[in-house]
Amino acid sequence: MLGAVPHSQILWIASHGVLHHLDPGAVLSAKDKQVQGLHVVLEGHLAIHVDQGAGRKKIMEWRGGDVTGLMPYSRLVGPPGDVVAEEPTEVVTVYRDSIQDMIRECHELTAILVHVMIDRARYFTSSYLHDEKLVSLGKLAAGLAHELNNPVSAIARSACVLSAHRARADGLARALGSSGLTPEQMIAVEKVRDSCLTGSAQLVLSPLDQEEREDSIARWLKKNSADTAAAEALSETDVTFDILNHLAASVKGPALNAALAWIAADSVTHRLTSEIQVAASRVHDIVAAVKGFTEMDRATVPEPVDIAKGLANTLVVLRAKAKARSVELSMNVEKDLRFVTGFGGELNQVWANLIDNALDAVSEGGRVEVTAGHEGNAVVIRVTDNGPGVSAEIRDRIFDPFFTTKPVGKGTGLGLDIVRRLILRHNGQIELQSEPGRTQFCVTLPVAGPS
Repeated sequence: MLGAVPHSQILWIASHGVLHHLDPGAVLSAKDKQVQGLHVVLEGHLAIHVDQGAGRKKIMEWRGGDVTGLMPYSRLVGPPGDVVAEEPTEVVTVYRDSIQDMIRECHELTAILVHVMIDRARYFTSSYLHDEKLVSLGKLAAGLAHELNNPVSAIARSACVLSAHRARADGLARALGSSGLTPEQMIAVEKVRDSCLTGSAQLVLSPLDQEEREDSIARWLKKNSADTAAAEALSETDVTFDILNHLAASVKGPALNAALAWIAADSVTHRLTSEIQVAASRVHDIVAAVKGFTEMDRATVPEPVDIAKGLANTLVVLRAKAKARSVELSMNVEKDLRFVTGFGGELNQVWANLIDNALDAVSEGGRVEVTAGHEGNAVVIRVTDNGPGVSAEIRDRIFDPFFTTKPVGKGTGLGLDIVRRLILRHNGQIELQSEPGRTQFCVTLPVAGPS
């Protein structure tokens, strides 16, 4: 790497640097401690290990001829992880207090090291963005599994009951067909059946009211010499006693019992089918929301982005977490919210990080509110929670890479840094306002096209 550097500047490093011999496992630069200076690897193997919540991970390494550590004009204080010798290694270190002299006396060397610093920053940014996307994908998968569990379980349960119920319903239909009803009597039967299949008033009954309705229908069935086993199914429909009395006036004896048994069975079939349909629609809606959240079918060039739709899809993904923590999660979006220009998937990652952090910040039974509206020629999105707030001591560091207030292993400190980078990429800005009981992240993005 330093082959193009003039020999005199190589000699300058040799005369001002200090040689270190590192055994395997020795730490050259420790996390959260100040980097000593510029390190030139003469021979051996160094690697940096970062704990991103799932154990130590090697993210970069250097061998003989490479340089690492503090570069000219760099603001680096401490590395994001431990820099460890993987094998016996020799390193020459130019300490911090000599870096300014090196910049002044070694121009070609300084220019090369500045390019090394830029490449290193680009690599770290790309690596951490990728890792943060994987974290978001994990949260998405967990939320998706939880959201799909209820409707899928409902489908499986209703389908199983429907399969077992089918044979009995077929037998009751045959029994009704052999009862010898006249066309007028069949019209009366179908009228009762139709009243059972329309409406949904039973859904608003309390358990006590539902039990009372079932008992009343059972008494009516017993009074009319019909099997009371149909009472439960009939009580879950909107059938009225007037319609039942009209049927009893037209159909008598065993034929009435066969008609009522068939109507009850048909009502159960209709209810189970409706449950499957509703649950399947819910699955479809969830999958559509997840597809919209990930922007799976979008191009890789900036395009108009529907912020309202992105926020709605994000809330679908995170609703399971809010329910699990009994947190009230609400959204209020201004009507006809204008589009912004950018990448929908990246902006959805911003909303996911901000809302997920807010859910983590509040206690059980807390509240998180998401709002979006116009302010001038910009769209402003606010994520507000009623958690304890961000203390003044750390407020200025909240967007720093690797800074996190979460317990060890629970956060990488990358989320808000990635959020800030993605918003800057969209020519926007993000601000934090916080006090006990109210924390708000405010994102401002320019609208797409002319105002």
